[in-house]
Amino acid sequence: MKSGIFLAALTLSCIGSSLARAGESRFAPMPAQLETRFALSALPPALREGATVWLLDPAKGYRLSRQGTNGVSCLVERTVWEWNELRDDVFVPLCYDKAGSGTLLKVIMDVASLRADGKTAATIKSEVERRYQAKIYRAPSKAGLSYMVAPLMRAKGPPDFALHTMAMPHLMFYAPGVTNADIAAKPDLADSASLQWPFVDRQGNAEQSYFIQMIGETEKAKILADEKQLVDDLCSWNHVLCLEHAHH
Repeated sequence: MKSGIFLAALTLSCIGSSLARAGESRFAPMPAQLETRFALSALPPALREGATVWLLDPAKGYRLSRQGTNGVSCLVERTVWEWNELRDDVFVPLCYDKAGSGTLLKVIMDVASLRADGKTAATIKSEVERRYQAKIYRAPSKAGLSYMVAPLMRAKGPPDFALHTMAMPHLMFYAPGVTNADIAAKPDLADSASLQWPFVDRQGNAEQSYFIQMIGETEKAKILADEKQLVDDLCSWNHVLCLEHAHH
């Protein structure tokens, strides 16, 4: 990336940061090519060519960029409704299989549209909860998974559930209504060793519960090596996506 592009992006990021944390809806978009690469990095390489890609226009919501053929849909999530806050510095690349693309993906896309319409974080959260209660949103009706094997993401996570830029490739298998007690799991965010075994992550409600399976350290190292150019490009575009700033 050219230094001028980086400085412009950094300026937009700073402006967007103050607006987003003040409750405004608008924030800087990612360059389309970079966002596409980032979204697809959540998938194993062999699945990327056939995947559908959605890109985010912060002023409107997600738009279809590429129609795929394998039933998998990918995007970069920028607003997490269950946190009850609007930020400009959240970047979560993820892909859903066919079952998730018809259910859970819709929630993320609707949240982006609500934010683009100027809705507050509290309003968005309340509306999502209402739609789940009204059965407008439903959990996937069959087993499946969300792929999250990208080399990095910026989200809330271990060890303190604060916002981090981290390398934490993993898989999320749909587990609506399941709890850690059901599988005798005892995850401890402060103990990374306890997270190497499957556990349940409840993301806002029972319908959005998942079995989490971390990718092994050897495989993670290969992902980071294979995606080095993407990692470098993300860091050049926005300093909050630089892994060296993270404590992971």
